[in-house]
Parts: sequence; C-alpha cells; structure tokens
Amino acid sequence: MQLQLQSIIPTPLKDKLLQRHSDVWNKQLQLNNAEYIKIKAPSGTGKTTLVHILYKLRRDYEGNVLLDDKNLATFNADDLALLRQQNISIIFQDLRLFPNITASENIELNRVLQQPLYESHVIDEMAAQLGIAHILHQKAVMCSYGEQQRIAIIRALMQPFNWLIMDEPFSHLDKNNIDKASALIDAECKKRNAGFILTDLEDDDHFNYTRLLNL
Repeated sequence: MQLQLQSIIPTPLKDKLLQRHSDVWNKQLQLNNAEYIKIKAPSGTGKTTLVHILYKLRRDYEGNVLLDDKNLATFNADDLALLRQQNISIIFQDLRLFPNITASENIELNRVLQQPLYESHVIDEMAAQLGIAHILHQKAVMCSYGEQQRIAIIRALMQPFNWLIMDEPFSHLDKNNIDKASALIDAECKKRNAGFILTDLEDDDHFNYTRLLNL
C-alpha cells in the first residue's frame, strides 16, 4: 500500500510550523510499501498530531493523505473500519489499553476484530519473547508503563497490516527490552512485506531505516 502526503499541515499549528524547516509538513512525500520510516520529532512539532491525521482521528488539516491514490478524507465509516482492521495498525503514545481488563484480553480483542491472523497461542509466544508472559492475566492498570508498552506492541502485531504506525513505542523500555521489541516488530513487518512509520524525539539505531525524516 502506497502512502502519499500532499502538502499536509495541521490548521491549528500552521503558522508556527511554516516558520521552521520540516521534511514532512507542507511537503510532497511518497512512502512505499515495506519502507521503514523514522520521523524525528522534537516536542511541539506535531508528532502525535501527524499520527492522528494518518489514522484519521483528526481532520483539522490542509492537504491530502492518499492511500493507493484514494483520499483518506473520502473514507466513510465502513471504509475506515476496514482500513484499520486490515491495512493500518497503530501503537499510540498513550497506549489506549482498557485498564480494567487483563493484558491478554486487551490483546485478544484486537486479534478477533477481523478474521484472526494468528491463533491465540501466538499471544503467549510473543509475550514470552518480550518478557511479559507473567503479567498476561493481570489487569492492564496493574502493569507498569513499560509492561503496558509491550502489551500495546503485541496487540498491534496481532492484526493484519501494510503499515504499522508507532508513536514513541519504546519510551519506557530499557535497551535490552527495546532490542527484543524491535526484533519482533522487524520480523513481523518482513513476514507481511509491510512498512512502518515510527516517531520519536531522538536519533536511534533500533532498525535499519529506509528513510530518516525530521518533522
């Protein structure tokens, strides 16, 4: 799935953002299937706003987002639901887990939203790989933020996708756990011939990025 950004700029931040250089805002960008895109985004430059635009949680922007030449603005509720179930998965900065159900139940909900991509035992296998098998039956609210991030990563990988969008997905993980999580994400993207867009505050070497952009 090809993703094009045509002169995108959020209306509330327009005046501020036009005063600084950006590789993304108000530019013509074509992101191709299976690319690994890192967007370095200092605080206040609209990192989460961009993520929300790409996931169609915000509409207060100028320009166009095209998915295989179809304008995201024209997607109706059914189109959008199918897009989010089959083509675009996401790890939100604020994670958006359901706090009062277990880690396993949070992940399982995403697994069964569509024709399941994986059997349920894959949740256990991924949890073991990321070192959180012991908290799968705890309510999400009782897990540390680092544990919750790993829950959110597995949840995002449970569904089909052509693009994985990640907003600071490793902010509360140490290097050892980042290495494990990035290896799992890399393996799953390669398995699906999928790409990702990752936003973060600093440079990193977590992946072999196709492109490095500054927001």
